[in-house]
Amino acid sequence: MRTSRLRRLAVSAACGTLLTVVGGTTATAAPAPTPGTGPKATPGASPTAPRAEPTPKPRTGTDTAAVDNGEWSVEDALRFWTPQRITSATDPSGRVAKPPTTTPPKAAPKARGLAGAKPDTSEHFPGIKSVGMLFAVDKDMRAHYCSASAVQSGTRSLMLTAGHCQNSKAVFVPQYDPTKSLQNQPYGIWPVEEWFADKSYGKNAKGPESDLDFAFARVKENDGKKLQDVVGGSTLARTPGFENTTTVIGYPSVGHNPQDLPVQCTTPTDALPGFNQMRIDCAGMWGGVSGGPWFSKIDRATGTGEIIGNVGGYNGGGPAVPSSDPMYNRISYSPMYGDRFFQLYDDAEHGRHSDPGPYRQPQLPFSLGGAEKWQQAKFTAAGDFTGSGRGDLIAVWADGSASLFEGAETKDAKHPFSSEVKLAGPGSVWQYARTISAGTFTGSGTDGLLVRWSDGELTEYTHVDRGGFHDEKKLADPNAAWKNAKLITSGRYTANALRDDMVVVWANGSVTMYPDVDTNAIRKETQLVGANSTWPNATQISAGEFTGKGTGDLLVRWGDGEGTIYPGVDAAGLHGEIKVRPAKSAWTKAEVFTVGSFSPGSRLNDILVRWTNGNLSMYTGVDAAGTHAEVQLVG
Repeated sequence: MRTSRLRRLAVSAACGTLLTVVGGTTATAAPAPTPGTGPKATPGASPTAPRAEPTPKPRTGTDTAAVDNGEWSVEDALRFWTPQRITSATDPSGRVAKPPTTTPPKAAPKARGLAGAKPDTSEHFPGIKSVGMLFAVDKDMRAHYCSASAVQSGTRSLMLTAGHCQNSKAVFVPQYDPTKSLQNQPYGIWPVEEWFADKSYGKNAKGPESDLDFAFARVKENDGKKLQDVVGGSTLARTPGFENTTTVIGYPSVGHNPQDLPVQCTTPTDALPGFNQMRIDCAGMWGGVSGGPWFSKIDRATGTGEIIGNVGGYNGGGPAVPSSDPMYNRISYSPMYGDRFFQLYDDAEHGRHSDPGPYRQPQLPFSLGGAEKWQQAKFTAAGDFTGSGRGDLIAVWADGSASLFEGAETKDAKHPFSSEVKLAGPGSVWQYARTISAGTFTGSGTDGLLVRWSDGELTEYTHVDRGGFHDEKKLADPNAAWKNAKLITSGRYTANALRDDMVVVWANGSVTMYPDVDTNAIRKETQLVGANSTWPNATQISAGEFTGKGTGDLLVRWGDGEGTIYPGVDAAGLHGEIKVRPAKSAWTKAEVFTVGSFSPGSRLNDILVRWTNGNLSMYTGVDAAGTHAEVQLVG
């Protein structure tokens, strides 16, 4: 429960009746409302409600029936927004998480692969005067709150927030102070007179129209003063691109913010795949930050800056995951500010409600996505699946879907892929895959895939391309024995040039090789290592070409974080080992990896790693001397 805010407001409700304006000006407000004379407080939605909920039907236009604020005054707002109603308020995006049962520890910085730590945790601070809280109620009289900011305008009365924050009986409280009553807020309270939102936006949408999750409001005067005269106003700028450095400010829910203070986070942005939106990865952005500004510049002296985004967009501004998932409070989205945004800004300046027509999403650049996406990657396999000679990637996701990432023509190590093609949707047969490996099984066409399924069946797809998985061969019927095939990989371990020799690590620690599986299936078996107590600790294997031997090498990640290359594996066995990562290294968190040819000049010796936190990185040009430079791809 949001008891801290309630307690502070209740104590301060009996204090004086001045709306103090910092800077030496004092404005007289209406007397504090007599307890019991205002409207009865209506409890809001439970603060423990889960975030993920069905997408509401899109609401078009400004929906004036739902957001009628025309006769709404400062005195009305003081009477309506009782401490109890404020306490009941929730974020209208549904970003409401169950408060922790204990005082939450300070979030630790997130590891960025092996590249060190990134200061991506929001910090509490007193706030700035142009940013504050926005309270409003929906059509069912449930109370909600968001973050909002004052912006420059000819009317000197405009406020910016998220489109999904648009509601009735709205009041903006700049630099909200929870220790003071509404009558005594440092910069007054500002009732919303009129809303301006894009007619194509649908509240908390998950489709392209979520790109339009921004709204302006014209607020009424307070004691003859205009909002911008009291707190100033930030400027608005077109979002320069998807990659920026921003300072995001918002007011998280008290349940996860016992200090009841705003938070700020200066952090880089990148693209949200499939949307004209930015994303950030910064812990502490709980419900309530919706609508909060993304500053490209801030003048701390004036409490204003330049705004290029606001918390909002897909699903109301964050991934549709349970509140228990760390990504819930780490990942936030913002729409890009372009022509539609500035047309709306002009409308708000001039009191118009124009219709720009149906929204057509612009052509979007390719993006791998963020850690919240890649944390769901269960398996990866690298090969030439497009016939281009470039390094492509297959990813099988936790929801049973599968994707093909096409290698970029430039083979730029920082941008190794150019597009994503969906090969199978959620809930497909790929939910039953237990281990996969790519290989070259014929002398022509694209590379293919080996799959061991949950029932013990072993399958070869001779070719994989943009159209899917082709020429399926059953190498082993469902059986108990192959359920014990813990890890598989396919490489060049015999005399021919194909990567069609399968190495298997079994649950009992034995290691076997099946040569030329396209021709022989699993009829020929060579034991490389007998049952033992060491190899059950192997957690990942992948074939590669690291040492230039006559046959391929085998890369192994062990449970203790050690990384080992076995050079020149063949039917005679394993021939020595090369330690490329020490025990207790960061590779204890290398949850999924594959070896491919993704960078210029590589020869199947780039290691792509998906870390436990969802980050994605690549070691290029790995050889007998070890791993070298790490390139961060996601995170």
